[in-house]
Amino acid sequence: MAGILDQTIDQGTTYTNNITVYQSDGITPMNLTGYTVASKMRKNHTSSTSHDITSVLVAPLSSGVIKFSLTSVETAAIKAGYYYYDAEITSGATGTVTRVIEGKIHIKPNITK
Repeated sequence: MAGILDQTIDQGTTYTNNITVYQSDGITPMNLTGYTVASKMRKNHTSSTSHDITSVLVAPLSSGVIKFSLTSVETAAIKAGYYYYDAEITSGATGTVTRVIEGKIHIKPNITK
């Protein structure tokens, strides 16, 4: 089951956040060697428009850490409001896709432009 993390991002600013993926025991970090990661956000689950969230596996891969980021240009281009997001890892060995985190993102409007 995916972890749930609601987040707030200020429009027009640089965003970064690291999460750690754990094995089923909830204590041991998952070794992400051989995995890829992808993350998107949408206004709702049926929306055809999405925004990619840059997501990379952080070395050492045995640490289970994924870094998420958006540039200030990217956050400025996203309309203020609420969005839903998730992140999935894919095993290169088996092709198994696992959702590791999901939640809501509030893009707060930019005042200073």
